[in-house]
Amino acid sequence: MPLQRRLLPDMKVLQTFELAARHGNFTRAGEELALTQSAVSRHVRELEEQIGKPLFERLRGRVVLTRAGADLLPEVQRLLRMAESTMRHATAGAQGQSLLALNAPPTFATRWLMPRLPDFLAQHPELRVDVGTTTGVFDLDTRQCDLALHFGQPLWPGGSCTYLCSEVVVPVAGGDLRAASITRAGDLLALPRLHVTSRATMWGDWFASQELELADPQGGHWFDEFALSIEAVKAGLGVALLPRYLIEAELARGELCVMLDAPQSTELAWYIVTPEGRGDKAAAFSDWLLGQVSFRPLVK
Repeated sequence: MPLQRRLLPDMKVLQTFELAARHGNFTRAGEELALTQSAVSRHVRELEEQIGKPLFERLRGRVVLTRAGADLLPEVQRLLRMAESTMRHATAGAQGQSLLALNAPPTFATRWLMPRLPDFLAQHPELRVDVGTTTGVFDLDTRQCDLALHFGQPLWPGGSCTYLCSEVVVPVAGGDLRAASITRAGDLLALPRLHVTSRATMWGDWFASQELELADPQGGHWFDEFALSIEAVKAGLGVALLPRYLIEAELARGELCVMLDAPQSTELAWYIVTPEGRGDKAAAFSDWLLGQVSFRPLVK
């Protein structure tokens, strides 16, 4: 089917719309694009005429998205990200290199992947990497992603999942709590506990594995991600169940210590996800990843 040229968006117009929506102000959008306020207004009006609906309500000193504008914004942002990714791939090819687009959750990417990535790139100097940290499942083709690291079940629409490793958590403490005398699991009941919101049952499951019942599953401090929980443990706010792979550096430096040698494997695991039917561009990186993990077996 031939492209309908009249429906093809002007990328400059889309960029102007996205910035105006983000700033809520045509003047600020113009400053970022080196355009006048009237030029921004003209671009927005052009897009409104093409769509046939108003995209902004003009208020004193600011603009607010209409319902049509709010519906359009995420799609425009997706198109702009795709355009940027396409150009990165193209420029890498023009320079005789290949671009490998990767994605991993932020804490895993920062604490486990980044310290190891120089080793892979030293072995493959012909590669450039484009690393994203989008959480959750997304369309690999739309994002032009060659490989994603996924924690959960081996389910990803349009993706092929390869088991990478299990997640093993251990009870750790920092600060003055490192000196606490812990000889059995029951001793930990007397210490303040730190929880990660997305893993609300982790402490209860761990104590159950030690044949103990947690009287107050909600007691202690709560954090919405592992990165915050790690900093809280280092500050001595309490004891936490943390995956070893996220705290390797802190354990090596002695900032954190394992309070009891009682590791537990969680029900979920890490998987390497690659797009189905797109060849195996990331094969070398997949093999390298498998060689990097030292926590592949499940701990029962």
